[in-house]
Amino acid sequence: MKKTMTEREFVSRFKKAVKNGHIYVFYQMQINHSTGRMIGAEALMRWTDPSFGIQLPSDFIPALEKHGLIFDADLYVFECVCRFQKKCIDGSLTPVPISVNMSRYDIANTNYAESIEAIRSKYDVPVQYLRIEITESSAIGGTELISAVLEQLHSYGYIVEMDDFGNGYSSLNILKDLDVDIIKLDMRFLRGDLGGRGATIISSLVQMTKWLNTPVIAEGVETMEQADYMKSIGCDYIQGYLYSMPIPEEEFLKQLEQREHEPLAPAMNLIRTMDAGRFWNPDSLETLIFSNFVGAAAIFTYEGGRAEILRINEKYIRELGMNLTEKEIVRSDPWECMDAENRGIYEETIKKAIASRDEESCETWRSFTSKCCGEDRICIRTNLRIIGKAGEQHLIYAMVQNITAEKNSFLALESNERRFEHAFEQANVYAWEYTVATKEMRPCFRCMRDLGLPPLVKNYPEPAIEAGIFPPDYADMYRDWHRQIEAGVSQLEAIIPLTVGRVPFHVRYTTEFDMNGHPLKAYGSATLVINSKEGNASL
Repeated sequence: MKKTMTEREFVSRFKKAVKNGHIYVFYQMQINHSTGRMIGAEALMRWTDPSFGIQLPSDFIPALEKHGLIFDADLYVFECVCRFQKKCIDGSLTPVPISVNMSRYDIANTNYAESIEAIRSKYDVPVQYLRIEITESSAIGGTELISAVLEQLHSYGYIVEMDDFGNGYSSLNILKDLDVDIIKLDMRFLRGDLGGRGATIISSLVQMTKWLNTPVIAEGVETMEQADYMKSIGCDYIQGYLYSMPIPEEEFLKQLEQREHEPLAPAMNLIRTMDAGRFWNPDSLETLIFSNFVGAAAIFTYEGGRAEILRINEKYIRELGMNLTEKEIVRSDPWECMDAENRGIYEETIKKAIASRDEESCETWRSFTSKCCGEDRICIRTNLRIIGKAGEQHLIYAMVQNITAEKNSFLALESNERRFEHAFEQANVYAWEYTVATKEMRPCFRCMRDLGLPPLVKNYPEPAIEAGIFPPDYADMYRDWHRQIEAGVSQLEAIIPLTVGRVPFHVRYTTEFDMNGHPLKAYGSATLVINSKEGNASL
Protein backbone atom coordinates (compact mmCIF):
# COMPACT_ATOMS: atom_id res chain seq x y z
CA MET A 1 0.00 0.00 0.00
CA LYS A 2 1.13 3.52 -0.77
CA LYS A 3 1.63 6.11 1.92
CA THR A 4 3.15 9.52 1.27
CA MET A 5 6.30 10.16 3.26
CA THR A 6 6.85 13.40 5.12
CA GLU A 7 9.36 16.00 4.01
CA ARG A 8 11.71 14.93 6.81
CA GLU A 9 11.43 11.27 5.75
CA PHE A 10 12.28 12.12 2.13
CA VAL A 11 15.42 13.93 3.28
CA SER A 12 16.54 11.32 5.80
CA ARG A 13 16.00 8.37 3.47
CA PHE A 14 17.44 9.95 0.31
CA LYS A 15 21.04 8.67 0.48
CA LYS A 16 19.92 5.17 1.40
CA ALA A 17 17.35 5.22 -1.40
CA VAL A 18 20.07 6.08 -3.93
CA LYS A 19 22.44 3.45 -2.55
CA ASN A 20 19.83 0.66 -2.56
CA GLY A 21 18.17 1.52 -5.87
CA HIS A 22 14.91 2.75 -4.33
CA ILE A 23 15.34 5.79 -6.56
CA TYR A 24 15.49 4.66 -10.18
CA VAL A 25 14.67 5.72 -13.74
CA PHE A 26 11.64 5.14 -15.97
CA TYR A 27 11.75 5.98 -19.68
CA GLN A 28 9.04 7.48 -21.89
CA MET A 29 9.48 7.05 -25.62
CA GLN A 30 9.34 9.87 -28.17
CA ILE A 31 7.84 8.76 -31.50
CA ASN A 32 7.56 10.07 -35.06
CA HIS A 33 3.81 9.78 -35.56
CA SER A 34 4.23 9.65 -39.35
CA THR A 35 6.55 6.63 -39.34
CA GLY A 36 5.99 4.96 -35.95
CA ARG A 37 9.75 5.01 -35.35
CA MET A 38 11.40 6.01 -32.09
CA ILE A 39 13.39 9.26 -32.12
CA GLY A 40 14.36 9.40 -28.44
CA ALA A 41 13.12 9.10 -24.87
CA GLU A 42 12.91 11.08 -21.64
CA ALA A 43 14.38 9.80 -18.36
CA LEU A 44 12.04 10.30 -15.40
CA MET A 45 12.98 9.91 -11.73
CA ARG A 46 10.94 7.43 -9.67
CA TRP A 47 11.05 6.48 -5.96
CA THR A 48 9.65 3.33 -4.33
CA ASP A 49 10.27 3.02 -0.60
CA PRO A 50 10.21 -0.49 0.98
CA SER A 51 8.00 0.74 3.82
CA PHE A 52 5.88 3.46 2.23
CA GLY A 53 5.59 2.22 -1.36
CA ILE A 54 5.58 4.33 -4.54
CA GLN A 55 6.12 8.06 -3.97
CA LEU A 56 4.90 10.68 -6.44
CA PRO A 57 7.48 13.01 -8.05
CA SER A 58 5.19 15.91 -7.15
CA ASP A 59 5.81 14.99 -3.49
CA PHE A 60 9.48 14.11 -3.30
CA ILE A 61 11.00 16.53 -5.87
CA PRO A 62 9.92 19.71 -3.98
CA ALA A 63 11.34 18.23 -0.77
CA LEU A 64 14.67 17.48 -2.47
CA GLU A 65 14.74 20.97 -3.97
CA LYS A 66 14.00 22.63 -0.65
CA HIS A 67 16.83 20.81 1.16
CA GLY A 68 19.46 21.11 -1.56
CA LEU A 69 19.43 17.44 -2.61
CA ILE A 70 18.03 17.80 -6.11
CA PHE A 71 21.48 18.42 -7.62
CA ASP A 72 22.70 15.04 -6.32
CA ALA A 73 19.44 13.41 -7.44
CA ASP A 74 19.75 14.80 -10.97
CA LEU A 75 23.38 13.68 -11.25
CA TYR A 76 22.32 10.22 -10.06
CA VAL A 77 19.63 10.03 -12.79
CA PHE A 78 22.16 11.21 -15.36
CA GLU A 79 24.57 8.46 -14.26
CA CYS A 80 21.77 5.85 -14.50
CA VAL A 81 21.13 6.96 -18.08
CA CYS A 82 24.83 6.85 -18.97
CA ARG A 83 25.05 3.36 -17.47
CA PHE A 84 22.02 2.27 -19.55
CA GLN A 85 23.39 3.76 -22.78
CA LYS A 86 26.74 2.08 -22.18
CA LYS A 87 24.96 -1.25 -21.72
CA CYS A 88 23.18 -0.76 -25.06
CA ILE A 89 26.41 0.08 -26.87
CA ASP A 90 28.33 -2.84 -25.35
CA GLY A 91 25.43 -5.11 -26.32
CA SER A 92 25.61 -3.92 -29.96
CA LEU A 93 22.19 -2.25 -29.64
CA THR A 94 22.02 1.22 -31.21
CA PRO A 95 20.78 3.68 -28.55
CA VAL A 96 18.39 6.57 -29.07
CA PRO A 97 19.07 9.97 -27.48
CA ILE A 98 17.72 10.19 -23.92
CA SER A 99 16.76 13.50 -22.31
CA VAL A 100 17.67 14.15 -18.68
CA ASN A 101 16.02 16.94 -16.69
CA MET A 102 18.03 19.85 -15.36
CA SER A 103 16.32 21.76 -12.54
CA ARG A 104 16.61 25.45 -11.78
CA TYR A 105 18.76 24.48 -8.77
CA ASP A 106 21.18 22.72 -11.12
CA ILE A 107 21.44 25.94 -13.11
CA ALA A 108 22.47 27.81 -9.96
CA ASN A 109 25.19 25.24 -9.33
CA THR A 110 28.16 26.58 -11.26
CA ASN A 111 29.75 23.17 -11.86
CA TYR A 112 26.69 21.37 -13.27
CA ALA A 113 28.05 21.13 -16.83
CA GLU A 114 31.46 19.91 -15.65
CA SER A 115 29.83 17.35 -13.35
CA ILE A 116 27.69 15.67 -16.00
CA GLU A 117 30.56 15.79 -18.50
CA ALA A 118 32.75 13.93 -16.01
CA ILE A 119 30.07 11.25 -15.65
CA ARG A 120 29.64 10.94 -19.41
CA SER A 121 33.40 10.58 -19.88
CA LYS A 122 33.52 7.95 -17.16
CA TYR A 123 31.10 5.73 -19.10
CA ASP A 124 32.47 6.79 -22.53
CA VAL A 125 28.99 7.44 -23.95
CA PRO A 126 28.92 9.54 -27.17
CA VAL A 127 27.40 12.93 -26.40
CA GLN A 128 24.81 12.62 -29.21
CA TYR A 129 22.98 10.01 -27.12
CA LEU A 130 22.42 12.42 -24.18
CA ARG A 131 20.22 15.52 -24.09
CA ILE A 132 19.67 18.04 -21.33
CA GLU A 133 16.13 19.24 -20.71
CA ILE A 134 15.28 22.52 -19.00
CA THR A 135 11.83 23.84 -18.14
CA GLU A 136 10.61 27.17 -19.40
CA SER A 137 9.77 28.22 -15.83
CA SER A 138 13.35 27.60 -14.69
CA ALA A 139 14.53 30.35 -17.02
CA ILE A 140 12.27 33.05 -15.60
CA GLY A 141 14.31 35.86 -14.08
CA GLY A 142 17.69 34.27 -14.75
CA THR A 143 18.33 34.23 -18.49
CA GLU A 144 21.90 35.47 -18.16
CA LEU A 145 22.84 32.64 -15.80
CA ILE A 146 21.08 29.94 -17.80
CA SER A 147 22.54 31.30 -21.06
CA ALA A 148 26.02 30.81 -19.62
CA VAL A 149 25.17 27.22 -18.63
CA LEU A 150 23.70 26.50 -22.08
CA GLU A 151 26.81 27.89 -23.73
CA GLN A 152 28.94 25.57 -21.63
CA LEU A 153 26.72 22.56 -22.41
CA HIS A 154 26.90 23.35 -26.13
CA SER A 155 30.68 23.58 -25.92
CA TYR A 156 30.66 19.95 -24.75
CA GLY A 157 28.31 18.99 -27.60
CA TYR A 158 25.05 18.49 -25.67
CA ILE A 159 21.65 19.09 -27.28
CA VAL A 160 19.41 21.20 -25.04
CA GLU A 161 15.60 20.91 -24.96
CA MET A 162 13.13 23.42 -23.54
CA ASP A 163 10.30 21.61 -21.76
CA ASP A 164 6.76 22.93 -21.09
CA PHE A 165 7.09 25.63 -23.74
CA GLY A 166 4.02 27.87 -23.80
CA ASN A 167 3.07 27.08 -20.21
CA GLY A 168 1.85 30.56 -19.38
CA TYR A 169 5.15 32.46 -19.07
CA SER A 170 6.92 34.89 -21.39
CA SER A 171 7.58 32.17 -23.93
CA LEU A 172 8.60 34.31 -26.89
CA ASN A 173 11.06 36.43 -24.92
CA ILE A 174 12.67 33.33 -23.41
CA LEU A 175 12.91 31.66 -26.81
CA LYS A 176 14.51 34.80 -28.21
CA ASP A 177 17.12 34.97 -25.45
CA LEU A 178 17.97 31.26 -24.96
CA ASP A 179 19.82 29.17 -27.51
CA VAL A 180 17.85 25.92 -27.18
CA ASP A 181 17.99 23.17 -29.82
CA ILE A 182 14.61 21.43 -29.36
CA ILE A 183 11.25 22.73 -28.13
CA LYS A 184 8.73 20.57 -26.27
CA LEU A 185 5.23 21.99 -26.55
CA ASP A 186 2.83 21.83 -23.62
CA MET A 187 -0.25 20.00 -24.95
CA ARG A 188 -2.53 21.65 -22.39
CA PHE A 189 -3.27 24.09 -25.22
CA LEU A 190 -5.24 21.30 -26.89
CA ARG A 191 -7.46 20.36 -24.01
CA GLY A 192 -11.03 20.39 -25.28
CA ASP A 193 -11.94 21.40 -28.82
CA LEU A 194 -9.11 20.99 -31.37
CA GLY A 195 -10.64 23.79 -33.39
CA GLY A 196 -10.56 26.32 -30.54
CA ARG A 197 -8.21 29.17 -29.72
CA GLY A 198 -5.66 26.79 -28.18
CA ALA A 199 -5.29 24.98 -31.51
CA THR A 200 -4.75 28.31 -33.26
CA ILE A 201 -2.02 29.27 -30.79
CA ILE A 202 -0.22 25.94 -30.97
CA SER A 203 -0.38 25.96 -34.79
CA SER A 204 1.24 29.40 -34.81
CA LEU A 205 3.96 28.22 -32.42
CA VAL A 206 4.78 25.26 -34.67
CA GLN A 207 5.00 27.50 -37.73
CA MET A 208 7.24 29.94 -35.84
CA THR A 209 9.68 27.24 -34.79
CA LYS A 210 10.14 26.20 -38.43
CA TRP A 211 11.85 29.51 -39.17
CA LEU A 212 14.01 29.11 -36.05
CA ASN A 213 15.27 25.82 -37.51
CA THR A 214 14.18 24.15 -34.25
CA PRO A 215 12.51 20.72 -34.03
CA VAL A 216 9.32 20.44 -32.00
CA ILE A 217 8.13 17.57 -29.79
CA ALA A 218 4.52 17.63 -28.57
CA GLU A 219 4.49 16.35 -25.00
CA GLY A 220 1.45 14.91 -23.27
CA VAL A 221 -0.29 13.52 -26.37
CA GLU A 222 -2.98 11.13 -25.19
CA THR A 223 -5.33 10.58 -28.15
CA MET A 224 -4.99 9.74 -31.83
CA GLU A 225 -7.03 12.86 -32.60
CA GLN A 226 -4.42 15.05 -30.92
CA ALA A 227 -1.53 13.27 -32.67
CA ASP A 228 -3.18 13.57 -36.09
CA TYR A 229 -3.86 17.25 -35.50
CA MET A 230 -0.24 17.90 -34.56
CA LYS A 231 0.88 16.05 -37.69
CA SER A 232 -1.47 18.17 -39.81
CA ILE A 233 0.19 21.40 -38.62
CA GLY A 234 3.73 20.11 -39.19
CA CYS A 235 4.65 18.50 -35.84
CA ASP A 236 5.29 14.77 -36.28
CA TYR A 237 7.21 14.14 -33.06
CA ILE A 238 5.11 13.24 -30.03
CA GLN A 239 5.54 11.98 -26.47
CA GLY A 240 2.68 10.77 -24.32
CA TYR A 241 0.35 7.99 -23.25
CA LEU A 242 -0.90 7.46 -26.82
CA TYR A 243 2.25 5.46 -27.56
CA SER A 244 3.62 4.71 -24.09
CA MET A 245 3.49 5.73 -20.45
CA PRO A 246 6.87 5.88 -18.64
CA ILE A 247 8.19 2.30 -18.47
CA PRO A 248 10.94 0.47 -16.54
CA GLU A 249 14.39 0.01 -18.00
CA GLU A 250 13.85 -3.66 -18.91
CA GLU A 251 10.67 -2.91 -20.85
CA PHE A 252 12.27 0.10 -22.57
CA LEU A 253 15.18 -2.10 -23.60
CA LYS A 254 12.73 -4.47 -25.31
CA GLN A 255 11.15 -1.52 -27.15
CA LEU A 256 14.62 -0.47 -28.35
CA GLU A 257 15.18 -3.96 -29.72
CA GLN A 258 11.78 -4.26 -31.39
CA ARG A 259 10.99 -0.74 -32.67
CA GLU A 260 12.85 0.94 -35.54
CA HIS A 261 14.74 4.17 -34.80
CA GLU A 262 15.30 7.33 -36.79
CA PRO A 263 17.13 10.61 -36.11
CA LEU A 264 15.21 13.73 -35.20
CA ALA A 265 15.32 16.23 -38.08
CA PRO A 266 15.16 20.03 -37.82
CA ALA A 267 11.72 21.59 -38.28
CA MET A 268 12.83 23.57 -41.32
CA ASN A 269 15.91 21.78 -42.55
CA LEU A 270 17.67 24.44 -44.63
CA ILE A 271 20.57 23.59 -46.90
CA ARG A 272 23.80 23.47 -44.92
CA THR A 273 25.27 26.68 -46.33
CA MET A 274 22.27 28.79 -45.24
CA ASP A 275 21.85 30.44 -41.86
CA ALA A 276 18.12 31.01 -41.35
CA GLY A 277 18.54 33.95 -39.01
CA ARG A 278 20.90 35.80 -41.33
CA PHE A 279 18.92 34.96 -44.45
CA TRP A 280 15.73 36.56 -43.12
CA ASN A 281 17.59 39.51 -41.57
CA PRO A 282 17.04 42.56 -43.83
CA ASP A 283 20.48 43.95 -42.93
CA SER A 284 22.51 40.78 -43.52
CA LEU A 285 24.99 40.09 -46.31
CA GLU A 286 22.78 37.24 -47.51
CA THR A 287 19.88 39.65 -48.02
CA LEU A 288 22.19 42.12 -49.77
CA ILE A 289 23.26 39.41 -52.23
CA PHE A 290 19.67 38.22 -52.76
CA SER A 291 18.45 41.74 -53.44
CA ASN A 292 21.25 43.07 -55.61
CA PHE A 293 23.64 40.50 -57.02
CA VAL A 294 21.56 37.53 -58.14
CA GLY A 295 19.09 37.47 -61.01
CA ALA A 296 15.33 37.78 -60.70
CA ALA A 297 14.44 35.52 -57.78
CA ALA A 298 11.62 34.59 -55.43
CA ILE A 299 11.27 32.37 -52.35
CA PHE A 300 8.02 30.55 -51.68
CA THR A 301 6.62 27.63 -49.73
CA TYR A 302 4.79 24.66 -51.24
CA GLU A 303 2.69 22.11 -49.38
CA GLY A 304 -0.12 19.89 -50.65
CA GLY A 305 -0.81 21.98 -53.73
CA ARG A 306 -0.74 25.28 -51.83
CA ALA A 307 1.92 27.88 -52.59
CA GLU A 308 2.74 31.10 -50.74
CA ILE A 309 5.27 33.70 -51.89
CA LEU A 310 7.47 34.81 -48.99
CA ARG A 311 10.03 37.04 -50.63
CA ILE A 312 10.99 38.54 -54.00
CA ASN A 313 13.77 40.87 -55.10
CA GLU A 314 13.63 44.01 -57.25
CA LYS A 315 14.88 42.17 -60.33
CA TYR A 316 11.91 39.80 -60.07
CA ILE A 317 9.53 42.76 -60.27
CA ARG A 318 11.39 44.22 -63.26
CA GLU A 319 11.51 40.85 -65.04
CA LEU A 320 7.72 40.56 -65.00
CA GLY A 321 7.56 43.97 -66.66
CA MET A 322 3.99 44.65 -65.53
CA ASN A 323 4.71 47.55 -63.13
CA LEU A 324 3.41 45.55 -60.17
CA THR A 325 4.50 46.35 -56.61
CA GLU A 326 6.21 43.92 -54.24
CA LYS A 327 3.15 43.97 -51.96
CA GLU A 328 0.81 43.10 -54.86
CA ILE A 329 2.98 40.14 -55.90
CA VAL A 330 3.60 38.75 -52.40
CA ARG A 331 -0.04 39.01 -51.37
CA SER A 332 -1.34 37.41 -54.58
CA ASP A 333 -2.20 33.75 -55.06
CA PRO A 334 0.67 32.35 -57.21
CA TRP A 335 -1.77 30.08 -59.07
CA GLU A 336 -4.13 32.88 -60.16
CA CYS A 337 -1.93 33.85 -63.07
CA MET A 338 -1.77 30.29 -64.53
CA ASP A 339 -4.37 28.20 -66.27
CA ALA A 340 -4.80 24.52 -65.34
CA GLU A 341 -2.30 23.29 -67.96
CA ASN A 342 0.50 25.65 -66.94
CA ARG A 343 -0.12 25.14 -63.24
CA GLY A 344 0.18 21.40 -63.85
CA ILE A 345 3.53 21.94 -65.58
CA TYR A 346 4.79 24.10 -62.70
CA GLU A 347 3.68 21.73 -59.94
CA GLU A 348 5.18 18.76 -61.76
CA THR A 349 8.51 20.64 -61.88
CA ILE A 350 8.28 21.33 -58.13
CA LYS A 351 7.76 17.62 -57.50
CA LYS A 352 10.76 16.80 -59.70
CA ALA A 353 12.90 19.24 -57.69
CA ILE A 354 11.73 17.66 -54.43
CA ALA A 355 12.54 14.17 -55.72
CA SER A 356 15.89 15.02 -57.34
CA ARG A 357 17.10 17.52 -54.71
CA ASP A 358 18.57 19.35 -57.66
CA GLU A 359 17.65 22.28 -59.86
CA GLU A 360 14.72 21.68 -62.24
CA SER A 361 13.37 24.05 -64.90
CA CYS A 362 10.13 24.68 -66.74
CA GLU A 363 8.44 27.22 -69.01
CA THR A 364 4.94 28.45 -68.21
CA TRP A 365 2.59 31.03 -69.66
CA ARG A 366 1.03 33.43 -67.15
CA SER A 367 -1.56 36.20 -67.33
CA PHE A 368 -1.01 39.37 -65.27
CA THR A 369 -3.11 42.48 -64.81
CA SER A 370 -1.87 45.81 -63.52
CA LYS A 371 -3.43 49.27 -63.35
CA CYS A 372 -0.67 50.66 -65.54
CA CYS A 373 -0.20 47.95 -68.17
CA GLY A 374 -3.60 46.34 -68.29
CA GLU A 375 -3.64 42.60 -68.99
CA ASP A 376 -0.85 40.72 -70.70
CA ARG A 377 0.24 37.11 -71.18
CA ILE A 378 3.93 36.39 -70.69
CA CYS A 379 6.10 33.29 -70.74
CA ILE A 380 8.42 32.69 -67.77
CA ARG A 381 11.29 30.22 -67.63
CA THR A 382 11.79 29.16 -63.99
CA ASN A 383 14.65 27.27 -62.35
CA LEU A 384 13.54 25.75 -59.03
CA ARG A 385 15.62 24.40 -56.17
CA ILE A 386 14.52 23.12 -52.75
CA ILE A 387 16.35 24.97 -49.97
CA GLY A 388 14.39 23.81 -46.92
CA LYS A 389 11.90 21.24 -45.67
CA ALA A 390 9.54 21.03 -42.70
CA GLY A 391 7.38 17.92 -42.73
CA GLU A 392 5.48 18.10 -46.01
CA GLN A 393 6.19 21.82 -46.47
CA HIS A 394 9.07 22.78 -48.76
CA LEU A 395 10.91 26.08 -49.03
CA ILE A 396 11.74 26.77 -52.69
CA TYR A 397 14.14 29.18 -54.36
CA ALA A 398 13.01 30.25 -57.84
CA MET A 399 15.12 32.03 -60.49
CA VAL A 400 12.94 33.47 -63.25
CA GLN A 401 13.46 34.82 -66.76
CA ASN A 402 10.90 36.50 -68.99
CA ILE A 403 11.24 34.70 -72.35
CA THR A 404 8.06 35.99 -74.02
CA ALA A 405 9.85 37.52 -77.04
CA GLU A 406 12.04 34.45 -77.43
CA LYS A 407 9.05 32.15 -77.16
CA ASN A 408 7.05 34.08 -79.72
CA SER A 409 9.98 33.72 -82.13
CA PHE A 410 9.98 29.98 -81.57
CA LEU A 411 6.24 29.81 -82.19
CA ALA A 412 6.77 31.57 -85.50
CA LEU A 413 9.55 29.12 -86.32
CA GLU A 414 7.27 26.19 -85.50
CA SER A 415 4.70 27.62 -87.89
CA ASN A 416 7.33 27.69 -90.63
CA GLU A 417 8.31 24.13 -89.82
CA ARG A 418 4.77 22.97 -90.37
CA ARG A 419 4.87 24.49 -93.87
CA PHE A 420 7.75 22.24 -94.78
CA GLU A 421 6.23 19.15 -93.21
CA HIS A 422 4.43 18.10 -96.39
CA ALA A 423 7.61 18.61 -98.41
CA PHE A 424 9.44 16.18 -96.16
CA GLU A 425 6.67 13.67 -96.65
CA GLN A 426 7.29 13.67 -100.38
CA ALA A 427 11.06 13.07 -100.10
CA ASN A 428 13.27 10.41 -98.55
CA VAL A 429 13.85 12.65 -95.54
CA TYR A 430 13.10 12.03 -91.88
CA ALA A 431 13.06 14.95 -89.43
CA TRP A 432 12.81 15.38 -85.66
CA GLU A 433 13.13 18.01 -82.97
CA TYR A 434 15.27 17.43 -79.85
CA THR A 435 14.80 19.53 -76.66
CA VAL A 436 18.18 19.73 -74.95
CA ALA A 437 17.08 20.40 -71.35
CA THR A 438 14.51 17.60 -71.15
CA LYS A 439 16.12 15.12 -73.61
CA GLU A 440 12.76 14.79 -75.38
CA MET A 441 12.49 14.06 -79.10
CA ARG A 442 9.46 14.84 -81.26
CA PRO A 443 9.54 12.88 -84.55
CA CYS A 444 7.92 13.75 -87.86
CA PHE A 445 4.94 11.80 -89.18
CA ARG A 446 7.13 9.59 -91.40
CA CYS A 447 9.30 8.64 -88.38
CA MET A 448 6.20 7.58 -86.49
CA ARG A 449 4.70 5.76 -89.47
CA ASP A 450 7.80 3.93 -90.73
CA LEU A 451 9.76 3.42 -87.49
CA GLY A 452 6.93 3.01 -85.01
CA LEU A 453 8.03 5.94 -82.83
CA PRO A 454 5.54 7.62 -80.46
CA PRO A 455 4.75 11.35 -80.77
CA LEU A 456 7.12 12.04 -77.85
CA VAL A 457 10.28 10.06 -77.13
CA LYS A 458 11.75 10.64 -73.66
CA ASN A 459 15.38 10.15 -72.61
CA TYR A 460 16.44 10.34 -76.25
CA PRO A 461 18.44 8.77 -77.92
CA GLU A 462 18.32 5.63 -75.72
CA PRO A 463 14.88 4.37 -76.93
CA ALA A 464 15.97 4.71 -80.59
CA ILE A 465 19.17 2.77 -79.88
CA GLU A 466 17.27 0.08 -78.00
CA ALA A 467 14.81 -0.22 -80.89
CA GLY A 468 17.69 -0.86 -83.30
CA ILE A 469 17.19 2.30 -85.38
CA PHE A 470 20.82 3.17 -84.69
CA PRO A 471 23.06 0.05 -84.91
CA PRO A 472 25.13 -0.92 -81.82
CA ASP A 473 28.45 0.02 -83.44
CA TYR A 474 27.19 3.59 -83.99
CA ALA A 475 25.37 3.93 -80.66
CA ASP A 476 28.25 5.49 -78.69
CA MET A 477 28.97 7.94 -81.49
CA TYR A 478 25.33 9.05 -81.56
CA ARG A 479 25.26 9.42 -77.76
CA ASP A 480 28.39 11.57 -77.99
CA TRP A 481 26.63 13.80 -80.52
CA HIS A 482 24.02 14.67 -77.93
CA ARG A 483 26.68 15.42 -75.35
CA GLN A 484 28.30 17.77 -77.87
CA ILE A 485 24.95 19.46 -78.50
CA GLU A 486 24.53 20.03 -74.75
CA ALA A 487 28.04 21.51 -74.70
CA GLY A 488 27.08 24.03 -77.40
CA VAL A 489 28.15 22.49 -80.75
CA SER A 490 26.13 24.21 -83.49
CA GLN A 491 26.24 21.58 -86.27
CA LEU A 492 26.94 17.87 -86.67
CA GLU A 493 26.65 15.51 -89.65
CA ALA A 494 27.77 12.07 -90.80
CA ILE A 495 26.76 9.10 -92.96
CA ILE A 496 25.19 6.54 -90.61
CA PRO A 497 23.69 3.15 -91.52
CA LEU A 498 20.25 2.93 -89.94
CA THR A 499 17.98 0.03 -88.93
CA VAL A 500 18.88 -3.66 -89.02
CA GLY A 501 19.22 -3.36 -92.80
CA ARG A 502 22.02 -0.79 -92.28
CA VAL A 503 20.60 1.53 -94.92
CA PRO A 504 22.91 4.57 -95.25
CA PHE A 505 21.49 7.98 -94.37
CA HIS A 506 23.06 11.41 -94.21
CA VAL A 507 22.24 12.46 -90.62
CA ARG A 508 22.47 16.15 -89.72
CA TYR A 509 21.90 18.20 -86.56
CA THR A 510 21.53 21.98 -86.30
CA THR A 511 21.40 23.51 -82.81
CA GLU A 512 19.26 26.48 -81.84
CA PHE A 513 20.38 28.71 -78.96
CA ASP A 514 18.50 31.05 -76.62
CA MET A 515 19.28 34.72 -76.10
CA ASN A 516 22.03 33.86 -73.63
CA GLY A 517 23.79 31.45 -75.97
CA HIS A 518 22.61 28.29 -74.24
CA PRO A 519 21.57 25.35 -76.44
CA LEU A 520 17.79 25.12 -76.48
CA LYS A 521 16.78 22.73 -79.24
CA ALA A 522 18.45 20.71 -81.98
CA TYR A 523 16.79 19.90 -85.31
CA GLY A 524 17.76 16.59 -86.82
CA SER A 525 17.24 15.12 -90.26
CA ALA A 526 18.16 11.89 -92.04
CA THR A 527 18.34 11.97 -95.84
CA LEU A 528 18.57 8.71 -97.76
CA VAL A 529 21.92 8.12 -99.50
CA ILE A 530 21.24 6.62 -102.96
CA ASN A 531 23.16 3.40 -103.56
CA SER A 532 24.82 3.84 -107.00
CA LYS A 533 24.95 0.06 -107.65
CA GLU A 534 21.36 -0.73 -106.86
CA GLY A 535 19.95 2.62 -107.87
CA ASN A 536 17.68 2.92 -104.85
CA ALA A 537 17.32 2.12 -101.22
CA SER A 538 14.69 2.60 -98.61
CA LEU A 539 13.85 1.90 -95.05
